[in-house]
Amino acid sequence: MKIALLTPTFSQFSGIDRVVELDSEEYINQGNEVTIFSFNATIKPKRAKLVTMGMPNNQTIERIYRLFFFLDVFKINKYLRMIRNYDQVIAYFYPMTWLGYKAKKRYNIKYIYWNAGIAYPELFKKFTEKIYLRLFLLFVKKSVSNVDGAISISKFMQEELKKQTGLNSIVKYIKIDESRFHLGISGEKIRKRYNISEKEKVFLYVGRISPHKSIHLLITAFKKAQSNIKESKLIIVGKPTFINYVKELKKLANNDVIFTGFVKDEELPEYYAACDVYTTASKWEGYDMPIVEAQACGKKVIAFNCCSHPEVVNNGVLVKTGDLEEFTKAMVKLSK
Repeated sequence: MKIALLTPTFSQFSGIDRVVELDSEEYINQGNEVTIFSFNATIKPKRAKLVTMGMPNNQTIERIYRLFFFLDVFKINKYLRMIRNYDQVIAYFYPMTWLGYKAKKRYNIKYIYWNAGIAYPELFKKFTEKIYLRLFLLFVKKSVSNVDGAISISKFMQEELKKQTGLNSIVKYIKIDESRFHLGISGEKIRKRYNISEKEKVFLYVGRISPHKSIHLLITAFKKAQSNIKESKLIIVGKPTFINYVKELKKLANNDVIFTGFVKDEELPEYYAACDVYTTASKWEGYDMPIVEAQACGKKVIAFNCCSHPEVVNNGVLVKTGDLEEFTKAMVKLSK
């Protein structure tokens, strides 16, 4: 069977795209021919074919282009002609769902929606960001209206999809690469890189630098915890996707907060190994893959008791959402 996997950015920065990479291998192992279609790509697939469609390089223009991709009729028609001979398309995120929608409508190709969801607009600060996400959700709803089936990455996302679109879906939890994330990895190189001694406690966050991740709350909790944990560091690993938010965070942070920026994907397990506790103050996650990866590396986790967190946290503490006092106490307790 010929399967087309549709994802906007086939990048190591994206948890979704790491899933696409693993899924492509799984489908190939089952005897299928797999092609990944993406606007751009920084991951080189092991065995799947890769087709890059191109997209504006400017971040602002890119976001607008992705939102209104359905207006680019020339590009849509060009890649629909390539997809027409496939047996199945799986769309992982908007606007690639639009290609799936059109492929189903025009050629009656089996269309599956892989539902990772999108954060609540109210979790973002700017009016423009809220409007962008409301439009995004509206276009998602339209572009998944003719799917043959849907896969949700958690029970939380299954309920959200039903509520937002009326669609039923099956739950398929994300698999991590256990050959990479496991016990026994050394974090010594990472500690040396940032001049962190063995006796210092290290808290870690991995993910996009985005307002809905509430990294400002994590930094605030960390600074409060330092009154009880004198020698400690907070490492924040992730690509800055909202530049103004990053500036706010750096003003809020002290010298013990380390922003790594881009981190090579192959080094990520060593970052988990270098930390004592994995922490996230995110108020919305479809699944939260870094929590699962951290736990696979033997690390305890602190997270808010919301979204998919009750489904994925099995070694750590769930804190009432937004309760910084309890979050701080958990940081002190788990660091001992």
